[in-house]
Amino acid sequence: MIALAVYARTPAQASAPTVFAPNVISGPAHETAPAFTPDGKTVYFSRGNNAVSTILVSRRTATGWSTPVPAPFSGAWRDMEPAMAPDGSFLVFASSRPIAPGGPLLDGTFGGVTRPGHGGHLWRVDRRGDGWTTPVHLPASINRTTATFAPAVVRDGSIYFMEAAADGKFGVFRAQRKGDGYEDAVRVAFSEPRWNDVDPAVAPDESYAVFSSSRPPTGADGGDLFIVRRASDGSWATPIHLGAEVNSPNSDAEARLSPDGRTLYFSSNRVVPVTFPRSHADAVRDVERMSWDNTLYNIWQVDLSPWLDARR
Repeated sequence: MIALAVYARTPAQASAPTVFAPNVISGPAHETAPAFTPDGKTVYFSRGNNAVSTILVSRRTATGWSTPVPAPFSGAWRDMEPAMAPDGSFLVFASSRPIAPGGPLLDGTFGGVTRPGHGGHLWRVDRRGDGWTTPVHLPASINRTTATFAPAVVRDGSIYFMEAAADGKFGVFRAQRKGDGYEDAVRVAFSEPRWNDVDPAVAPDESYAVFSSSRPPTGADGGDLFIVRRASDGSWATPIHLGAEVNSPNSDAEARLSPDGRTLYFSSNRVVPVTFPRSHADAVRDVERMSWDNTLYNIWQVDLSPWLDARR
């Protein structure tokens, strides 16, 4: 109970989130799920709308992030949510692309609705020099439903992901890497069936995870970010709400971590508050910002150190 008292409030030194690379990576569409190479110099992320989603790549230069372009393994199909292996040797992503060549797009059933062409299975590409291999469909021990999304890869190659249950609620699952394959996925202990738990971001050593959930104090239809620690015996503690400094009244989801695990990236449809009356210069600035500040998902970042450095 002492530990819960410490972590149940936002640390005093926590900073407010800031938008990530506005007008370059965070732009006029939905942007989600940044996956960084281990050196932090290249990022893969999703950009899309209700019709299509593509994984883009951008590289950090002396003047900032380069203009994103479609990743070489993405663009032909609806692809999203890339997740980089900690050593950069492979990347896993979600897609509704046909499972077999010439087959149909994958329909998805979740939330009590079947969504034609909007299903999700996980696929893998391996790094080969400066390029990537052809995507490979992951086995049925992971792709058990047509609503398998939001992968996170940990150091031993195991994969966390979200999967929809028969009642429509999503939960967080983990598939243990074994040889060249995976054991059957199991629900992680912190993901309770009565809530919607989605979008896990997991430290490479699995010492903590950040995910989005509808559990209290979140509203039943909303999604707030929580952090959960894992003990040396493998047990998970009670998830802790990241507080109003990080979470907004809107939707906050698609958690991801920087290569060093100290920065949390997430997607939010929040907008920057505006104070009235405004000056003319304020109005010009606010209108210019609407190129990305438009109630669609943008990628935000916040220092996670206050939560990671908190002591029990």
